[in-house]
Amino acid sequence: MADLGRAALIVAFGLALYAVVAGGLAAYDGRRRLHESARNALVGAFAATVVAAFVLLHAFNARDFTFTYVADHSSRKLPFPYSWTGFWGGQEGSLLLWLFVLTGLGSLAVTLNRDLIRRLLPWTVPVLGGVATFFAFLLAFVSSPFQVQAAPLDGAGLNPSLQNPYMMIHPPLLYLGYVGLTIPFAFAAGALLSGRFDEAWIVATRRWTLLAWTALGIGILLGAKWAYEEVGWGGYYAWDPVENAALMPWLASTAFLHSVMVQEKKNMLRVWNAILVSLAFCLSLFGTFLTRSGVISSIHSFTQSSIGPWLLGFIAVVAAFSTVLIFWRLPLLRTKTRLESLASREAAFLYNNLLLVALTLTVLWGVAFPLLSELVRGERITVGPPYFNFFLRVLGLPLLLLMGIGPLVAWRRTSLRALGASLIGPTVFALVCGIALVALGAGSSKPGLVAYTFCAFVLAAIALEFIRGTRARRALDRSSWPAAFSSLVGRNRRRYGGYIVHAVGIAAGAYGSTKVQKLEPGQTMRIGGYDLRYLGSVVRNEPNRTEIRARLAVSRDGQSLGTYLAGKNDYPVEGQVSNEVGIRTDWLRAQDLFLIGDQFNNDGSVVIKALVNPLVDLIWLAGFVFLLGSLVAMWPDEREQRRLARRGAPVPAT
Repeated sequence: MADLGRAALIVAFGLALYAVVAGGLAAYDGRRRLHESARNALVGAFAATVVAAFVLLHAFNARDFTFTYVADHSSRKLPFPYSWTGFWGGQEGSLLLWLFVLTGLGSLAVTLNRDLIRRLLPWTVPVLGGVATFFAFLLAFVSSPFQVQAAPLDGAGLNPSLQNPYMMIHPPLLYLGYVGLTIPFAFAAGALLSGRFDEAWIVATRRWTLLAWTALGIGILLGAKWAYEEVGWGGYYAWDPVENAALMPWLASTAFLHSVMVQEKKNMLRVWNAILVSLAFCLSLFGTFLTRSGVISSIHSFTQSSIGPWLLGFIAVVAAFSTVLIFWRLPLLRTKTRLESLASREAAFLYNNLLLVALTLTVLWGVAFPLLSELVRGERITVGPPYFNFFLRVLGLPLLLLMGIGPLVAWRRTSLRALGASLIGPTVFALVCGIALVALGAGSSKPGLVAYTFCAFVLAAIALEFIRGTRARRALDRSSWPAAFSSLVGRNRRRYGGYIVHAVGIAAGAYGSTKVQKLEPGQTMRIGGYDLRYLGSVVRNEPNRTEIRARLAVSRDGQSLGTYLAGKNDYPVEGQVSNEVGIRTDWLRAQDLFLIGDQFNNDGSVVIKALVNPLVDLIWLAGFVFLLGSLVAMWPDEREQRRLARRGAPVPAT
């Protein structure tokens, strides 16, 4: 089976390379049959990758430890669902997942848009083939998952942090996001190489970009949920370099999604869009580099490897290729359309973009600076959360405020008097909410208070926009309020889908409380109005681990709230220990009681770390709002397709 897997990867490499060469010749000479052959080669590369992926999954399922990769990331006692998680638990498997998603999405994109690509964007196929060729080369000749050995009696097991239901979904979603950004990049590069940078490539890739952006966003959120429940430190985001690796392309693609709307509406920001789509793709490659190169030490980085130079070199090639291409096509990208007013929706989108890109580059510098300092000075200087939190407040709070102002601003230009009148209602509502928060004792954190006040402003502004739009539709159609609202959203899916995504702000971490105390059986500790009585510890033996839990009876105001368990798991095969927390969610008070069994002593005592985390569950609810808004925005809009088609195709650049 290992020979079949290796052969499949070599075939995938050959077909991807053929797609580059044949596709390039076809695009240069306008040879239709050769172009179709190159496109079919890309589809064939996906089929070969499917075979390789099936071979590796079968090896994990069969616990075939003659595969070195399987032996390193699985064991006989590892439960079945997690045996498949080992597929992406290390370097080689995650690269195979990269190639699998890339060739799959690439094949589907070029097949669904085959007429557009053949007529206008033939260079798209060789660009996609070039990216696939690189990853197929790594898998076939540098870091193959099909190395074999004399089979040991048992495998080394899977990292305990990956033995979690969220880790069955989180990495594939992140890779879908990382790899999905290849599609808009390839179409944009194909458009520039073909001498066309009108809206055709944007229309063709809009939903691919939204898909990648949504997958990255949900993947980041699931990673935060995993960190909250599995890592056992009481938080959900710590500005870890690998966390930032996923955040950066998401921020860049967020800016891109906003910016392309201006190009579609007003034929502006073409240069900016070319830069943003290239930046987002480069950052997705950089995220793969951080995760799989072994260049950083992180709880999220599950492997050490020697492919770092290859990935870094490829990032440099892509960045140089994009830069040269943009400079070459500057005459094509420049337009005569100019910003008419600083008080317009176009300007609001531009301000939004500048803040998002500034935040992205700030995070990038915080991640890269320790690596650069070690390279230049031989000393790694750590950049901690205070750096990131400072810039999040400086750039994030204005960005949050802009979310509320943007929907109220008209295209082209807006009367300052009319804008001021529109802002009165949301401003009053925000001030009332801020005063109420102070009266309730929630004013201890000034950044948190400002953030919540701004969130209230955004919610009021978006609600006002929905009310205005629904009233206008009702007057025009003479329909009921529900029908008018449905018609409004149906005719402006992307716009109102975006509003739904913007509707939730998060700033709860500033108001939490923490307490650490050693308890003997029968003793009680108190935090945030909760009484925790230690009832003793229990030990359970599971097939692949030993569990120890502290039993804590929780009560509030004399009323029993149940018994909760917090402790640790000992994994003998992996030789590691993980935290297993107890969480009680109080929806009425909008807070979590978070319990950690920090230390278990031989005399039966235990050290308990308890936290009260307010409003943290709004983050998980926000994920559903985010997903709903994204689905609304991705829903096909025939009216917009017809509008763009009526604008006609521009004259190709000479």
